Amino acid sequence: MVFASLEFLTLFLPLFFALYLVTPQQYRNHTLLFGSWLFYAWWTPKFLLLIIALTILAWGAAILIDRTNDERLKTRVMVATIVLNLASLVWYKYTNMVVSSLNTILTGRQMPVIPWENLMLPIGLSFTVLHAISYVVDVRRKTVPAQYSFISFSAYMAMFPHLIAGPIVRYKVIDKELRERVFSFEKFTLGARRFMIGFSMKVLIADTLAPVVALAFGLKNPGFGDAWVGCIAYTFQLYFDFAGYSAMAIGLGLMLGFHFEENFNNPYLAVSIQDFWRRWHMTLSSWLRDYLYISLGGNRQGKVRTYVNLMLTMAIGGLWHGGDNWNYLIWGIIHGSALCCDRAFTQRGWSMPNFASRSLTLLAVMFAWTIFRAAGFDNALDMWAGQLGFNGMSIGDEIILALRPGILLTFVIGLICVVYPATRIAKQGGLGVMSWSMVWPVLTFAYAVIVLAGQKAIPFLYFQF
Repeated sequence: MVFASLEFLTLFLPLFFALYLVTPQQYRNHTLLFGSWLFYAWWTPKFLLLIIALTILAWGAAILIDRTNDERLKTRVMVATIVLNLASLVWYKYTNMVVSSLNTILTGRQMPVIPWENLMLPIGLSFTVLHAISYVVDVRRKTVPAQYSFISFSAYMAMFPHLIAGPIVRYKVIDKELRERVFSFEKFTLGARRFMIGFSMKVLIADTLAPVVALAFGLKNPGFGDAWVGCIAYTFQLYFDFAGYSAMAIGLGLMLGFHFEENFNNPYLAVSIQDFWRRWHMTLSSWLRDYLYISLGGNRQGKVRTYVNLMLTMAIGGLWHGGDNWNYLIWGIIHGSALCCDRAFTQRGWSMPNFASRSLTLLAVMFAWTIFRAAGFDNALDMWAGQLGFNGMSIGDEIILALRPGILLTFVIGLICVVYPATRIAKQGGLGVMSWSMVWPVLTFAYAVIVLAGQKAIPFLYFQF
């Protein structure tokens, strides 16, 4: 089940909130937990057991860390918990690729291949692992208290707004609200408005561009026009898809009485790669900084080690995203290299005009998005060759046909419907005010529902990670 689906809007969400409203305050975590488990099991029940097992592991480990006075034992329990979580992630993400690579080698040497049936990646596993690791590490660092209530901790881990694709919600952010939160009409209304805008971002913009992106990245030897239409379309699609999901998740959290951290802040307006990562998927960026980059030594051990730590952090961040091929690792290395160059450039005191720096940053981000989206490395090379003009400058008939007036009109309407209310809300102080009418978001949402009813629901792009 996905947020941008009729079954979620007409079945799960109204039934869940009806039950949540009548539940007494002290039992609302119970309702939230079992509703979230039902939401996850709707997709595939068997993987719910894995999510519950990782939850039990983190919950028990934190209590053990809290109760023992042996510092070595605390560290060992933390490390063991991290290893077991990462092992589950590596198993589901990379086993298929490793076995496939080995079988390719064995076939080339005319040796028997390894019999293997591909594993399915449990949806939301990557985010569950990050939540579990950050919680246990924070308990070990004594920055958050251990949660002794299994229901409350499980509700945090399984909360359906962020369970599938984030944003990454650290335990300390909602610790107090797990114990006591205010469920008010004002928060519910503000959350609903945010949810409707995010829904419109997904359906009206991201989903409209999906066929164009699929077509462009499926071409053999795309021309300059083909490659850039595909790259630009994907740049918009990925942002409005993921930022839309994050807005929906933040809105749902607010409707429940929780305040999640923001996940995007106009990333394509960044003036540098470093600035881009302060604006894009901000909860992941801060997670990588606090639990990986700083743990590796950060910038405290000299220039060379700083560059190594930047490369390792981004490479591991790339590996976290996927395991079907090495594209994500290369994407991480590209960003790590860009961060190193940006740091060296800045430390030398060099600078350039804002327009030039913004343009160069966006160009680098889009160049990296190409391999992030490509089905394989060969596909990425084809697209890059097209973007550099090696396959000619033309744009094919297929792309021209895909950019038919109906698609462009829906895209433009979507942009207007999404950007206008979001801008008005931002000018009035974001989610903190009720002065602006909800008429425009409601009308936009209604239009998006009509569009959704006429097409098949498209899963969020970050579900694959």
